[in-house]
Amino acid sequence: MTTTESVRKIPQVLTVAGSDSGAGAGIQADLKVCAARGVYCASVITAVTAQNTRGVQSVHLLPPEFVSEQLKSVLSDFEFDVVKTGMLPSTEIVEVLLQNLSDFPVRALVVDPVMVSTSGHVLAGSSILSIFRERLLPIADIITPNVKEASALLGGVRIETVSDMRSAAKSLHEMGPRFVLVKGGDLPDSSDSVDVYFDGKEFHELRSPRVATRNTHGTGCTLASCIAAELAKGSSMLSAVKVAKRFVDNALDYSKDIAIGSGMQGPFDHFFGLKKDPQSSRCSIFNPDDLFLYAVTDSRMNRRWNRSIVDAVKAAIEGGATIIQLREKEAETREFLEEAKACVDICRSHGVSLLINDRIDIALACNADGVHVGQSDMPVDLVRCLLGPDKIIGVSCKTPEQAHQAWKDGADYIGSGGVFPTNTKANNRTIGLDGLKEVCEASKLPVVAIGGIGISNAESVMQIDAPNLKGVAVVSALFDQDCVLTQAKKLHKTLKESKREI
Repeated sequence: MTTTESVRKIPQVLTVAGSDSGAGAGIQADLKVCAARGVYCASVITAVTAQNTRGVQSVHLLPPEFVSEQLKSVLSDFEFDVVKTGMLPSTEIVEVLLQNLSDFPVRALVVDPVMVSTSGHVLAGSSILSIFRERLLPIADIITPNVKEASALLGGVRIETVSDMRSAAKSLHEMGPRFVLVKGGDLPDSSDSVDVYFDGKEFHELRSPRVATRNTHGTGCTLASCIAAELAKGSSMLSAVKVAKRFVDNALDYSKDIAIGSGMQGPFDHFFGLKKDPQSSRCSIFNPDDLFLYAVTDSRMNRRWNRSIVDAVKAAIEGGATIIQLREKEAETREFLEEAKACVDICRSHGVSLLINDRIDIALACNADGVHVGQSDMPVDLVRCLLGPDKIIGVSCKTPEQAHQAWKDGADYIGSGGVFPTNTKANNRTIGLDGLKEVCEASKLPVVAIGGIGISNAESVMQIDAPNLKGVAVVSALFDQDCVLTQAKKLHKTLKESKREI
């Protein structure tokens, strides 16, 4: 018999959408993306389509009574974190969905208002627009219309520029959803793929280079399902949207030259990560909780204690380090690259991310999980262009203004400090606990505190009452010690106790 302690909660998503016989979009895409993101996904089918890469030939709506039976069956059994909707082709089906969500509440609702396929086939009649506006959108946590769908929801308003997308997002937000993401993939005369995110107060333009490919079928379904999957895993809405956009960008780029079907719009590969060498790529997206015990190596300290960087990293991980950054200012490039490759292998075998400080060339050459840059290094947006959408990027920030810019430029996290004076950066201006809290409050990103932190003061850092402060980054506290393993264990224990007290 399974004990409560041994039960592991699996993030769960329910998709309510239409079936795509070509398997590029709809229910099939939803199931694939959730599987690729490590989330369990159940399905309720609203319609069955006959379609392929040439278009949609026919749509058969399922009876609303049977859709309701499906909903009751799964909602009464599973503990879904998130419900994601796609094709809802009739007012009766929307009604049964609303009734079942009232009977079985879930934590979040992601609405992808699928009305017209990219090939131009109408998948939902105009009669459901009013029930969308009046009943469904007001209970949605996020809606993800493309420009055509946004236009339809707003009564046919023209959306041809990013400025139009902003106006549309604001108008849609007034209908009730907590967040709006207007997708600009079909925006004319745009060299970038631009999506506009609105949280009711601020707009954010999420940009990425447009991928030249015919294989774009199912991008909308995939984006919404990836958002749902990340929300189910506990991500904030901002983080979930950013991860989802990068996932789609990566899948499009990886699949740009594949050939499936003979039509004008092919599907892409949701499991692109599985094709990579498992020893050379983690195939996973950054988890903010990995910042808990962030170990930063130092070549001088390793020499002082007569240990190699490889031994230092291995001991830190075995002691509980949850992420590793290689900061080797004095190493020769060839030597550093060989050491970095060895450290990557160690980190891969333990499921720990490895980042390179400053050296983007080394990060690319050893296929590290990402980089950390300072304010005087290469700008984050350029780093993102070089590394691609799926790598981790951190940036050092001392002020709220820098923290806001880090989010805008596409960083995944910020390192804030130095909190206390430190020997590793003698001229580094300290910000103290008050400065750290100020940066955390201004940041939309997860934060790791750095600078003079050790066992004696780690507790005071973790107790500054900032939910997005995820951990501490340490150098001397681990690597300027006789036994890295012992110190890592002690510090990890201290951090866990501090977290329990919070």
